[in-house]
Amino acid sequence: MDVADAQTAERFWRAVPEATAVLSGRSLLPSAWDGEDAWVREMRVRMLFSALVDADHLDTAAHRAGLAGPQVAAPTDMDGLVALFEARRHERISGKATEIGGLRSEVYQAAVAAAGREPGIFRLAAPTGLGKTLAQAGFGLHHARAHGKSRVVIAVPFITITEQNAAVYREMLDTEGRSVVLEHHSGVRFREHDEDGRSEDAADRWARLAAENWDAPFVVTTTVQLFESLFGRKPTQVRKLHRLANAVLILDEVQALPARLLLPILDGLRVLTEQFNTTVLLTSATQPDFESLSVWNEAGRSGARLNIREVISEPQSLFTRARRVRYEWRLDPKPTWQEVADEVGGLGQALVVVNSIADAGELYRLLADRRADVWHLSTMMCPQHRRGALERITERIRTGQPIIVVSTPLIEAGVDLSFPVVWRAIAPADSLQQAGGRANRGGEYPDGGLVVIFDPAGGRAPADYATPSELAVSCFGPAGPDLDDQDALAGYYRQLYDRLGLDNQTVNRSKETVGQTIQNNRAKMDYLAVADGPEAGSGHRDPKRAFRMITDDTVPIVVVDDQHQHRIESWLAELAAGTVAAAAALRELQPWIVQLRRSTAARPEIAGLIDNVVGDLGRWKGTYDWNPSTCRGSGIVTTMPETVF
Repeated sequence: MDVADAQTAERFWRAVPEATAVLSGRSLLPSAWDGEDAWVREMRVRMLFSALVDADHLDTAAHRAGLAGPQVAAPTDMDGLVALFEARRHERISGKATEIGGLRSEVYQAAVAAAGREPGIFRLAAPTGLGKTLAQAGFGLHHARAHGKSRVVIAVPFITITEQNAAVYREMLDTEGRSVVLEHHSGVRFREHDEDGRSEDAADRWARLAAENWDAPFVVTTTVQLFESLFGRKPTQVRKLHRLANAVLILDEVQALPARLLLPILDGLRVLTEQFNTTVLLTSATQPDFESLSVWNEAGRSGARLNIREVISEPQSLFTRARRVRYEWRLDPKPTWQEVADEVGGLGQALVVVNSIADAGELYRLLADRRADVWHLSTMMCPQHRRGALERITERIRTGQPIIVVSTPLIEAGVDLSFPVVWRAIAPADSLQQAGGRANRGGEYPDGGLVVIFDPAGGRAPADYATPSELAVSCFGPAGPDLDDQDALAGYYRQLYDRLGLDNQTVNRSKETVGQTIQNNRAKMDYLAVADGPEAGSGHRDPKRAFRMITDDTVPIVVVDDQHQHRIESWLAELAAGTVAAAAALRELQPWIVQLRRSTAARPEIAGLIDNVVGDLGRWKGTYDWNPSTCRGSGIVTTMPETVF
């Protein structure tokens, strides 16, 4: 310890004398925690640190503003929010009764009824297109009112769905002059100034400040934001965690949680419910069999097995009654992309979902050569352009115009589109069923929808698709049960978790799964190893064994949209100059950023097309395929076979 550090430590001991116990090797943890297991203690420390960090920020802000005390939101009037939500829901659903509308009402009423039950872990298994967006919010609000919960937090795996759902919830809960819904994820831009330079209004300021610690009645975020905060170590991440105590936490599209991280995620959820009065709702059309894993299957901290409450008491009956599609398997012989293009190209309206950007680009070009009404969706398009394409696609479907859409799996969850025919490249079972949810979604087609599952010759897919795709064929396949068969789906997940070895018992630490490594480091309260990875020698850590929701190593690339060139160039200049407005400029640039794999960006032929702006941020100079008048194009064009979505 150098002189400066020693002086700092001495001042700290004088200010906090009880901390000197650390010097004698004694624990600062309360003795009441001694009988609790290691993962409970680990989470208690996280929550305590979160509360302290938040209190410090609030006190500092109050001091700088000359206020008498920290500024926190008043307790939420849940009675008022429930009344407003119900009134606006009634307005939203009023109109002609339909069979699908009746099923949606059944799901919603079941969610409200379940909300009155005691807090804990709930599961909402319901087919796609049956109104889970409103049902899960209705559950959250009614449960919060019934049990005195402080807030509702909804986490979604994809930013596109997060944005879509947040817009719906704002329509349902926000009023003139009063913001209720906080949308918080990497794509949100909290404006401190508008385009004309005017300062932020009250709503913008509320959202910006509330996002720092989730001090809001209704939060919509991503699972990346949620869980990387729950298992992170940085004050900016951890500050919001204590807001999960006494909250309703809803995990939408829960099947998308990464399998390699299920042990710490499920254990964390269990501790929140058993120790911090949090209620958890898991929603999906393809509910995983989480209770087959040890962290939920073994006796809980209270000495009782984990009890998962079903919102829909007999989900199989609901799935059977809601069937709107038939599946056709084309696995042998494998069709070529040209054969797929020839058949799909003759249809009026159709969606084709493939497993890689390269496949999407190849099929899109084949189809675009034969007809002009073909659209492409992938992450090689910047978010601004994907939104524009989705708006154009939605309008053409609504008005019955011919259209073919070629997409990566980003279209599968939460995007409210309905086609008479969907082609889906072979994929994990949950992805196949999610794709099926884009066919005849509202029962518009009297003859039902058709979903063609095909194994394309030369098709490319992420490496982690291999095992679940193989199991999807063996568990369901051409002669197997329907993809929505709940017993078969549970069996599929049990086999998948076994094949992946998530619960393997081993004394050899080198053979542990990532989830097991994280759990062991949590038990040791090694927060650095959990967040950054265990030591790997020579002062380095192994990030592949850290808690990372996203493992693709990517770099952000800005696309300079001709329609917004002046503004984009201005924001890039702020970043390059490192001005005080740089942080705001980076937020404003989010709609025009594409994440490119680092290995791709480093290739000489690609690196020469990227101008460095600052840090990892680059400016794309290469070909960008986009027509603003038609909202068609495939975005950044490279020769690399990207397999990300």
